[in-house]
Amino acid sequence: MHSLLSRGNAIVAYTLSLLACLTFLCFLSTLFVDYRTIAAINTVKVVVKSVPDYSAAREECDLGFITFDLQANLTNLFNWNVKQLFLYLTAEYSTANNALSQVVLWDKIILRGEKAILDFKNMNTKYYFWDDGSGLRGHQNITLTLAWNIIPNAGLLPSIVARGQHSFAFPSNYTVTRV
Repeated sequence: MHSLLSRGNAIVAYTLSLLACLTFLCFLSTLFVDYRTIAAINTVKVVVKSVPDYSAAREECDLGFITFDLQANLTNLFNWNVKQLFLYLTAEYSTANNALSQVVLWDKIILRGEKAILDFKNMNTKYYFWDDGSGLRGHQNITLTLAWNIIPNAGLLPSIVARGQHSFAFPSNYTVTRV
């Protein structure tokens, strides 16, 4: 009546259904956890240079150089469902050409079990801070924000913005010396 193959199929199907239900219940156990925390960001050195742009019709573009301090305690973000954190520091500003520009300046991956207390002083940006024109020189409202993606074992991939941001201004004169 029931072959060995059909009984094996029933056992595998039941086991997979049970594991799917357990995974969903585990996901629900961390669904409403607040993953926001406070981050303190400060700029130490801010410089803007005009550099040639060989990729576009424009002759010159602005290139910003920032040195920043970053403090945040991310240890409370880790629970059994958090595999790793992908942190990134963004700069947001608006120009005449763009209503909103967002530039990722720095990123870091923190695995579960690693030190999750950030205390960085005089950090340089990891990526270039380019503007597609001359929108950085003399700009008075650049906002730095720390955000992270939580890489879970099961469930959604939330993008969280830290409490606390920092606004600064670029100087109105270009720097001509080496940074």
